[in-house]
Amino acid sequence: MEEVDVEPTVTGIPAVSDGKHLGFAWGPGGILAYETSYPSSGVTGSGSSFIHEVRKDEDIYSPILRKLFNESHHIFVGLQTIKEDLPSKNKKPQFVSISKNYRSVIRACIEELQQAAVSTRVADVATQYGNQASILLATELIWNLCEVLFIDAASAGSLLLHLLDWVRLHKVVMDEKAREVLQSESPAEHSDFWDVVVSHVLQGRLEEARDMLGRRAKLQPAARNMFKLMDTLLSKMPFYNPSGTQTLTEFDVKWRHWHEEVDRCLQDNSFASNQHLELICKILVGDEDTMLEQKGLLGSWYHFLVARLLFCHPTVKPTELHFYAQSCMTMFLDPRSDPDPLNSILLAAFEFDIHQVIKDCSIALNNWWFVAHLTDLLDHCKLLQSHNLHFGSNLREFLLLEYASGLFTHHSLWQLAVDYFDHCPEFGRVYLELQIEHIPLDTERKALKVLRICEKRQMSEQVRSTCKIMAMRALRNNRLGSALSWSIRAKDAAFATLISERFLQDYCARGTFSDLDLIDNLGPAMLLSDRLTFLGKYREFHRLYGEKRFSEAAKLLLSLMTAKIAPRSFWMTLLTDALPLLEQKEVIFSADQTYELMFCLEELTSSLNTTAGGTDGPTQDEDIEVTKVELLRLALARNLAMAIVKEGTVEA
Repeated sequence: MEEVDVEPTVTGIPAVSDGKHLGFAWGPGGILAYETSYPSSGVTGSGSSFIHEVRKDEDIYSPILRKLFNESHHIFVGLQTIKEDLPSKNKKPQFVSISKNYRSVIRACIEELQQAAVSTRVADVATQYGNQASILLATELIWNLCEVLFIDAASAGSLLLHLLDWVRLHKVVMDEKAREVLQSESPAEHSDFWDVVVSHVLQGRLEEARDMLGRRAKLQPAARNMFKLMDTLLSKMPFYNPSGTQTLTEFDVKWRHWHEEVDRCLQDNSFASNQHLELICKILVGDEDTMLEQKGLLGSWYHFLVARLLFCHPTVKPTELHFYAQSCMTMFLDPRSDPDPLNSILLAAFEFDIHQVIKDCSIALNNWWFVAHLTDLLDHCKLLQSHNLHFGSNLREFLLLEYASGLFTHHSLWQLAVDYFDHCPEFGRVYLELQIEHIPLDTERKALKVLRICEKRQMSEQVRSTCKIMAMRALRNNRLGSALSWSIRAKDAAFATLISERFLQDYCARGTFSDLDLIDNLGPAMLLSDRLTFLGKYREFHRLYGEKRFSEAAKLLLSLMTAKIAPRSFWMTLLTDALPLLEQKEVIFSADQTYELMFCLEELTSSLNTTAGGTDGPTQDEDIEVTKVELLRLALARNLAMAIVKEGTVEA
């Protein structure tokens, strides 16, 4: 998997029968496609009964790739906290570190996908894991190169060292072959011995090449001088040390002296009797034809590019890279074949065309994760504003919005998307408001998460909408307490009134309240509607009565009627609740209070008589009401007499 072809992901749309039309509807995460019965060219008939969902981002449903999305989210949020006012030189190490963190997350997912592909016994699943790993390998390859060229912005001398590390990191096949050779009984006689040595040389891993050649020299005493000479050449090859005191000019002079020494050995035929050592000498001297003969070991044009720079142009400048990259690609690849997307992207990077890299990656890769996070990082590095001050930020925001919109289609990843929208200053809030409405509120726990997100961002309309949906669902399931709680949270007075009515109806039917804890702790929320106020106060009356605080209970009961807080339909219930208080040995209601109760009773009975006047005869319910009224009148008359006597005695 050292070189990966990245092809655009095409999601299959179901074929349409002859003469049929394909209908489609946009969904939150893709397209719903279906055959229609729309007549075409005289053909009629019913469409297919199947509806096909064509998703634009299938990767978010992979359990392994989900770790990529989760881990990178934390890195993204951390990147947004870097202060803008810091000097660029202070921020560069932070940006490089963040870039490496992104790559480490990619690498971890690659390894897990490769292990999963090997361990599974299902061929299709293994193929899927393998394809995902291949795409991530290409992704890491591109990201690493962008890190070297753009984020770290390595200068001449250091640039080659970074490119060598880049090639070594992604050229892992030869490492496996080297381990196989070294673990054999006789490494120096292994069939792949020379391939490993030459590969080490092409990657600039000269110490490892020397170690391998030392093993071979022991088996060929007659050629010991030749091996010793090659060992000397390899050991003397200079590498630039960016942290040392040597200047780039001094290094260049030293490298040229070494290069001339290697060339003399080649001209003197010092290795003529050993074709393998002579091959290595030609590589060291920078013979391009010899390097091209090793295509099988190089594997890719960009490995050839780095090897060519190592042995021909070690002090290459970033501005010169595009020339060498284009020529190496032309020399290495078949000119008759079009370059695949990966090669085009890498070439654009070597040409320092950031926008082309992002554009090609957006087309070639199968999701928005890569371009969204890389563009965000490049924008923080101030690398996208070369032509237009606002272009970079707009591009960044567009890609983040697309990526976050895809996350919102997943049942759990949508929570990550919220932070991405938060860091899109222009359209992020609008997108969040639209997307939050599409979240299926499957459970109360999920609804509470949505609610916290909306409340934190003061999205009052979405708060009301969410609460109303949950309140309606609870009401349909006859969970009155939950419904009331959601309606209070939504500050929906009309709905709170409706649920309060249901509570009162439930009380009349059963004689007890459900969800007492909620009603007892309404607090200021009871002021949301008159009916809710009455419900709370009426429950308070029962609590006072239960605590035998009869005077307070009586006063509250009377105020509910006289202040017109209680609905007229509930007056008879309130008057009936007053009966036990009227029949206490101790006088609870004063004379004035009793008169007010009498007035309320007369007002209620007059309205009942008016309503019943049109009927043929009294019903059973009406008989019960008449009996209640008579009992109330009797109790009120007795209480009035007792109250007058008591109050008269006190005055006397």
